[in-house]
Amino acid sequence: MRIAVDHRTRYRFTEPQVRLVQLLRLTPQDSIDQTVVNWHIGVDCDARLREAVDGFGNRTTMLYCEGPIDAIEITVHGEVLTAGDAGLVRGVIEPLPPALFLRVTDRTRASAAMRDFAQEIAPGEDRIARLHALNSALHARFACREERNDTGLSAEAAFRREHASPRDLAHLLVALARAEGVPARYVSGYHTREDGEGHAPHAWAEAHVDALGWLAFDPSRGLSSDEHYVRVAVALDAAGAAPVAGSRLGEGRECLDVDVQVAELGRQ
Repeated sequence: MRIAVDHRTRYRFTEPQVRLVQLLRLTPQDSIDQTVVNWHIGVDCDARLREAVDGFGNRTTMLYCEGPIDAIEITVHGEVLTAGDAGLVRGVIEPLPPALFLRVTDRTRASAAMRDFAQEIAPGEDRIARLHALNSALHARFACREERNDTGLSAEAAFRREHASPRDLAHLLVALARAEGVPARYVSGYHTREDGEGHAPHAWAEAHVDALGWLAFDPSRGLSSDEHYVRVAVALDAAGAAPVAGSRLGEGRECLDVDVQVAELGRQ
């Protein structure tokens, strides 16, 4: 599948800012299942950009901008060729051992209620079947509601709601997998939707199975990832895989607006 991505992030400030430093995790990497045809990050003001790779193997761009700055818009335009193989993740940079992804964070802690929920789902020793069952159960339990901005909600808090964003659902699956001793990680990227209504970056989870490797699960759909996904960044939770993060020097408040358009251009 050939997928086009148009991702715009705009910050507006109530007071001019002296300086901005932003870490951008907006560039996908090549793998067996995706090839970046072209990709461009643009900024609508004078800024310095420096590319790097972080500790998780994600491609990053550091953005430095000197003020006064009233607003800034970061744009991403690109095309990616995707394949997808029933969720199997192949040929990506893996600088860290799977065991690191057993580490629990504040946003991926499983509550007693979550553990009880998991115990009622498909008991058995087949790890892959159990992961699929948990993925399907989360999809069935929550009404999925897209949220453009990250409010910092934890898996424990999300589990008490009737609806959840793809970000929340990814945290929930990561938390449940780790609670059962399965290494799991949060994934950010893009996903084409049949209704064409997606306006935010997407999120899903990956779990590690011995002798097979990393498998991707999307509880917002109850399915594994496929050729309709563009994988960008991984981390222990959403904070480590956020598309844009950083700091500013200046007074006042900031207003954030995000718009994402993802389109299928056809099969290759």
